[in-house]
Amino acid sequence: MPSGPPITPPTSSGPPPSSTTGPVEPASFYATGSGHPPPLPSRPKNQNLGSQHTKIASISTPPPTYHDLDHSSFREPQLVEEALIGDDQIPDLIPPDNTSSWAGSYHTRGRTMDRGNATDNTGWSGGGGSGEAWETGPTPWDGSWGGSNTYGASGWGSTVAPVTDIDGRDKDEEENWWDPAVREQHRRPGPGILPPRVAEYLHDPEHSLFSVSITPPDLKPKPAQDTAETSTSNRSAGANPPPSNDDLIYAIPHPNAYYCRRDNGWVLLQWKSSSILPPLAKSFKPENYNPFPDQERRKRTTSCLGEQPFGQMNKTHHFHRYEKAVDAKMLNPPFSRTGWEGITQSASSSASGTPSSGPSATPADEANMDEDPKPEEEGDLLDLYVCCQCSLYCVVSGVIPGVAASKYVDEYSRDRFSNPAVGKNPQESVIAGWETFLTIVENRLWKNEVRPLPVHRKTFQAKIGWSDTVRVMFEAIGFVLKETEGPGDTREMSLNPPTTDIETAEGRRNRARMLRFWVELGAWVADYHKRFSINLKEYKAHSMWIKIESAREMYQTGIGAHPDQLARALPPTSLTYGPIEHSWESLGMTATSYSWELLNFAYMAQCRCDPKNTPIYFSHFYGIVRTMQDRGDIPPQELQNLVMEERGRGRYTDEDCNRAAEALGFGPEGPLRVELDNDVPEEFIADAWRDAVRRAWRDPENCSQLQRDANDAFRIIAEARESAKLRTLWAESSRNIMDPSRAYTVLEVPTDVEDSMLLTVYCMRVEEQPSQSDRWREALNAIAEVRDSARLRQFLETGQDPGDVVMSARPELPRGLNQLGNTCYLNSLLQYFYTIKDLRETIAPLANTDIKTIEEEKFSDDDLKRHRVGGRLVTRREILRSKKFVRYLADLFWQLEYCELASVTPAEELARLALVTSRDEEDDEADRGGTDASNDTDATLVEDGPASVQPPAALSRRDSILGKRSRDEVAMDVDSSNSSKPSTSTSTAEQVESPRRSKFPRLRGEANAGLSAANTAKTATAETQDVEMQTQQAEVPKPPPLPARKSQVASESVMMFGKQHDVSECMDNCLFQIEIALLKFDGMSDQEDKGSVVKRLFFGKIKQRLSALSEADVKAKSASIHEKEDLFSHLPVNVAEHSFDIYDGLSGYFDDVVEYEGKKNRMEVSLVDLPPLLQIQLQRVQFNRETLQAYKSQAYVKFEDMIYMDRYLDTANAEKKAKAKEIQKELNTKRERLRTLTHEKTSYVESLNSSLDFLSKQESLPIPDVDEELISQLNSEQDHLKIEIEELRKQITSLKDDLELVWSDEKQVAYELTSVFIHRGSSPSWGHYFFYSRHLPEKPDVWYKYNDSSVSEVSKNEVFADTTGSTANPYLLVFSRKGSDVIDTVKRTDPMALVIDAAD
Repeated sequence: MPSGPPITPPTSSGPPPSSTTGPVEPASFYATGSGHPPPLPSRPKNQNLGSQHTKIASISTPPPTYHDLDHSSFREPQLVEEALIGDDQIPDLIPPDNTSSWAGSYHTRGRTMDRGNATDNTGWSGGGGSGEAWETGPTPWDGSWGGSNTYGASGWGSTVAPVTDIDGRDKDEEENWWDPAVREQHRRPGPGILPPRVAEYLHDPEHSLFSVSITPPDLKPKPAQDTAETSTSNRSAGANPPPSNDDLIYAIPHPNAYYCRRDNGWVLLQWKSSSILPPLAKSFKPENYNPFPDQERRKRTTSCLGEQPFGQMNKTHHFHRYEKAVDAKMLNPPFSRTGWEGITQSASSSASGTPSSGPSATPADEANMDEDPKPEEEGDLLDLYVCCQCSLYCVVSGVIPGVAASKYVDEYSRDRFSNPAVGKNPQESVIAGWETFLTIVENRLWKNEVRPLPVHRKTFQAKIGWSDTVRVMFEAIGFVLKETEGPGDTREMSLNPPTTDIETAEGRRNRARMLRFWVELGAWVADYHKRFSINLKEYKAHSMWIKIESAREMYQTGIGAHPDQLARALPPTSLTYGPIEHSWESLGMTATSYSWELLNFAYMAQCRCDPKNTPIYFSHFYGIVRTMQDRGDIPPQELQNLVMEERGRGRYTDEDCNRAAEALGFGPEGPLRVELDNDVPEEFIADAWRDAVRRAWRDPENCSQLQRDANDAFRIIAEARESAKLRTLWAESSRNIMDPSRAYTVLEVPTDVEDSMLLTVYCMRVEEQPSQSDRWREALNAIAEVRDSARLRQFLETGQDPGDVVMSARPELPRGLNQLGNTCYLNSLLQYFYTIKDLRETIAPLANTDIKTIEEEKFSDDDLKRHRVGGRLVTRREILRSKKFVRYLADLFWQLEYCELASVTPAEELARLALVTSRDEEDDEADRGGTDASNDTDATLVEDGPASVQPPAALSRRDSILGKRSRDEVAMDVDSSNSSKPSTSTSTAEQVESPRRSKFPRLRGEANAGLSAANTAKTATAETQDVEMQTQQAEVPKPPPLPARKSQVASESVMMFGKQHDVSECMDNCLFQIEIALLKFDGMSDQEDKGSVVKRLFFGKIKQRLSALSEADVKAKSASIHEKEDLFSHLPVNVAEHSFDIYDGLSGYFDDVVEYEGKKNRMEVSLVDLPPLLQIQLQRVQFNRETLQAYKSQAYVKFEDMIYMDRYLDTANAEKKAKAKEIQKELNTKRERLRTLTHEKTSYVESLNSSLDFLSKQESLPIPDVDEELISQLNSEQDHLKIEIEELRKQITSLKDDLELVWSDEKQVAYELTSVFIHRGSSPSWGHYFFYSRHLPEKPDVWYKYNDSSVSEVSKNEVFADTTGSTANPYLLVFSRKGSDVIDTVKRTDPMALVIDAAD
């Protein structure tokens, strides 16, 4: 046993310890009989101490220890319900004196560094900074809020007295937490952490940290033997002296290093009271973190736990974390790894992501192992925790690796435990093995033992055993396994000890490494003795020179987390409810440290230091209180009071924010059917609020409450969006809440008074009682809003009556379209039709058609048989409704051309005919009990003439222009869709679907009841006219009557027009009716009349070629080639998850692989004839096979103002096609590989990271196949993947350039971009639509944005902007043939010109 005092690392907090008190016996360490935790031991008074508590005691100083470990049992300090300690005295945790020879300096390899003082405010050069001082105490508004427990535009009021207050608050900032400008003035440090949770962050709470002290071993060197062997093997005694006290001191990495058994490593942990922060690491970028706390404020309070200059306002510390902020080399005293430590780390850090021991270094590394790291290189980076309320801060490192990796220590211990030596229990077997390691190291260092250790002899096998684990650990401390001479002439494998000659660099390295191993193993063994003292009672222990003491209470006390400082108690069961664990973490505290005072403090401190996230903190605070109530516990009155107080100040939760959006009409079920996201303009939100207020006014019974709800919702949304504009608008409107009924009463006018009379009365009231002018104005404003009167609004703005207001707009500017419900997509479509010159000129003359004349028009059966649209006969009903539709459309075109107002309101009948198909009408009438014979539809065609049998192609609907579903499926208001019914056709190629292209190909011969017959022509030859359908002369039996249908209640989201369809159905229905309305039924013209304007503008011709894909089929000539020509009106581009350009998307359509007859086949498409208008559909609706739900892809698709279609022509250069195909094939392969490696859900890199992290930290379950080699392979695989990903990206860029180079001189077939349709929203089921149109032909660089009633000029950059991260994405691109002159965007005529012409 040791005969002298312990050697412990030096400290920087004061003089060495004095042993004025004796050890505490285990029997009296814990008191009995009380439910209170034991008090803290006595500490020096009036002294601000840091964390450098561990001392190097001189030889003459007795060791400061609580009890004698060799003669007493031990258990880890813990909270127990026992009585207070009696008369026993406990020694100081941090002794007040220090007479050690270490006082004053800390030697570092020949250098001397002055020790830092724990309370020194100037000891850090270049550290910290200063800022504006926070408020230093209670302000006049603290605790004096008055009012009616409501939140108004001028601030807050509450009848509940504040229950919690903390210093550093600012009234203006708390009231305007949402305002970035206010937050910037104060520059708060962001979210904070309370001490109990900081203690968990410092080190794994399941692991224990120990301070380590060393007693110089009383071991005598072995007498030298005068033999040839020893004379050649041993160095002289002078070159191998026993380790000195200095050697033992530096065996511990740092004075503030604490040993962790579970990691077999060290944690550098230091706390200090100083208003000057430690110097920051060079790599630390403050701009990437929240600001540091105000240093001037921190100087004023030494500690939050002691007496504070402004009274005891803070319950505890409030720390802020800055990861990897401090360089360990800059500490006082500094810490840096020596050469051999750095090599050990670099060789094995891959094993766990943190440094640990591992394989030997390379020869080049060995040459530099004795050198200290270069000064310019950073050392270990430490996390910094700074209290914003006082001068305390704390720094902590990750695990500094031990010499032997914890994995091997655990493996060896498990092996010894599972296979105990004869005569020993498992615990004794483990200790015996490790003590043998200690003995071997001690013999080498202190006794200069150099004899090799034969690993296969019985003694070695019995005491240690031999395995790969044992070999790795011996190699870690320098032993070398090699063959040596055995007894007689035999050869045996032995472990040869390393040289420890202090005159050589290698010897010094080996000596330092073995000493560190000896200290770590000694600490491990000492802890094992404590944990299994009962099982080791009969075991005769090895002399132990290493002592350990738990550091948990010490660092808990240092940072203010000790139970005596913040009491611990078993929390109510409701507070351990799993879902609120995130709430505790967000507030920076733990459930076990709960008290109502601490919870209140945590919430208030977070709001003070991170005002931007005040709603988040209130959500978590309120969630905890509500959970207590919901799960049967009664929240303390103080918590309830604070909730009421915060509600009175206008605080809201995340739930409140969601409800606010719904209250204003946002969401899939709301009247706006628009998702409230960051892309929604502020003006739109303000209009939504006004609409919500108007809706409230229309409910006489709940008017007041609904209006308050709308106003509160508007305020919440304004604050959540940090919008000063919206917040100001709310404040101005909320000072005096007035509803219309009260407004009419205040002004003493009837509700039906005209605007002119109302203004007269208002002026009289103001003139009579000017002191009440604000009241009169508020009343007039309410009436203006409920009437939506532009005249009254303008009067309120200017003070002058404008008369009957006509909203002025620039004469040359296009006119907008007012919404008639959820018709934003219809408005976009109608505006698009108006920009098409030929279509507009064809329809415009029909504006004067009399509706009555249309209704009286008669058609004979022969007339009906003369024309087919969409491959079928049309009915009288369809003809009549189509003519009405075109008549209303022509009238709308006239208004768009001549109207002086900024926007035009389409006729409701136009919207109904556009949105409701003839089949919808039929279904509705059937629901109402049927229809008469005059309302003939598809089912009544037999009454109009001879029956006809439709071919298969006519029995299923083809896809729409925007990617729609089968007609019988549930329609969604989306920009594309999920499924369609495949057509059947005589052509074998028609039923083939590509797995890569959209699920809604419009080239499969699917008939459409809403478009021209040319769109559904399915023949094996190229035909541009409608396909003639064969009629049967045989009479077709009359189908049985339809069964009675149940009546359906339409939802509020269904407009007044009936069923709501998606954009695609709307476009199909419009074009279908235009084509029918332009047909001639007078027998004087054929089908190729004006009705062909639709085909002429929108339809082109393609050639499809289906051929074998596999080489075996090609060689065997067993696969036939199918070719056919067909018409098309759009080109689909499937938009998945990854961004690409428009050429990439089209390439996937023109050259694809499809499944046909059970085999993979190539589908090649080429363009035979191109239309003047080229419509490219970006099909964004995708299907998630995991959730079985449709979703909208937000991927960015790059496009430019010109596109060249030469490469897709059937007549394109064959050689270039072949070359481009090879490049495209390689490009697709590279992209698919990159997609596989980087896909968010299946990323190989992320999978490797997760696997590596799991395997490195796995301790509970042994995994036999996991070793250092596997971990190293996983790390190297990560590097290989990163290199491969980078190389793939370079290759893709190069291949893309090569592909464009092939077609660089093919630009004869040029198309210019004319229109871009936008869908804004994250859901495919709903959203908002608008579109951009280019001012052609006059101003091609000018773009207009058509957003319902608003039309504005926008920059070209907005149209072509990268939409990554936005929910507003293009879903339809329209190009016009260069020089075709089909687009005339702005068609405006001055009405006065008509008057002048008429006069002339």
